[in-house]
Amino acid sequence: MKVSTINVIVMSFVLGAVVTALPVHAGAPLDLLRGEAPYASHLLYTQPGVFNDDDPGERQHGIDAGLAWGDAADAVVVYEDLGHSRGMAYSIRRHKKAGRTVELRRLPGWSQSAPVSDSLE
Repeated sequence: MKVSTINVIVMSFVLGAVVTALPVHAGAPLDLLRGEAPYASHLLYTQPGVFNDDDPGERQHGIDAGLAWGDAADAVVVYEDLGHSRGMAYSIRRHKKAGRTVELRRLPGWSQSAPVSDSLE
């Protein structure tokens, strides 16, 4: 498939609940086929030696760094198959407040659907 334009997108999904299924759930293969260059800051910033996700200050710093990427991206995409974490809800509110469109997606055929939080507005 030849893609003439690549859109940079920031992906968001519940990390803790999906660690064992990341290759399947991360959505990157589908995003690449859409002509998108996906970036998921929470996959990078939670690696050992980067930020300690259990430390509230470091977690917030990582979330804020991810939001900065979202500010520069062509799109903000939220995969909601496993629901929303507090960090995801915070990100969604912040991007909507800044006037960015937040696209909610689900992976076709994903079998571990979870209810989506109602606290996103």
